[in-house]
Amino acid sequence: MGIFNAINVAATGMSAERLRTDVIADNIANASTTRTSEGGPYRRSRVIMRPRAEGPYWRSPFLPDGMDNGPGKGVRVAEIQKDFAAKNRMVYDPTHPDALLAGPHAGYVEYPNVDIVTEMVDMIAASRAYEANASIIDGSKDMFQRALDIGGR
Repeated sequence: MGIFNAINVAATGMSAERLRTDVIADNIANASTTRTSEGGPYRRSRVIMRPRAEGPYWRSPFLPDGMDNGPGKGVRVAEIQKDFAAKNRMVYDPTHPDALLAGPHAGYVEYPNVDIVTEMVDMIAASRAYEANASIIDGSKDMFQRALDIGGR
């Protein structure tokens, strides 16, 4: 494992969590959007992350074969999905311009499937994950600096 792998892995996590935070902010901003260019109300988005697993790596000659699962290479954003599993909220407001005119839901407005509490919990989790990755980078820098200090004596 190279000297900067810990920093590289943490950097991929920071980048992914930053995008996740942006997507959550977009969800919160569109929590009341009843009309989109695709038609219908806004749909909640979520970030799907996958592990990165490409490229060669340095293998320690002292590590037995059974214990070598390869290094962590970080994460990547695989896609940003729309959440169609959760149902949209129906609110009775016959004066709203997007109120349904006919059928059993006449007078109801279909609002996005965005729950502000869920989004805030996700925002806190993304923020904490970002901070944890930043701490890894700071710890790695401190460790490298101490190694240089020892070598310089």
